[in-house]
Amino acid sequence: MSEELPPVGLGQRVFTESGRELGTVRGFDEDGVYITTRDGIASLSIEHQRAGHEFGEGELVWRCSDCGEVGDLADGLPGACPNCDAPREHLYYWTED
Repeated sequence: MSEELPPVGLGQRVFTESGRELGTVRGFDEDGVYITTRDGIASLSIEHQRAGHEFGEGELVWRCSDCGEVGDLADGLPGACPNCDAPREHLYYWTED
């Protein structure tokens, strides 16, 4: 019998089993979950992703964890991936250089 894990969403606070807060979920990809640990950093903030970089510009976009499709956020996060029809839960925020 497998243990069912609770769903984790963008912007959700994450805690250890003992109750200590780890941070806020800011994205997902094939490697796992990205968590913001700095106080005062808005979840999904492009400024946080670019902090400390003196060169280049970044653009905040969405990316599909199933097929790798990338899209513009001008109209918000789509309900499903337009390329492979993966559900919205499989899309995450991504910074493109």
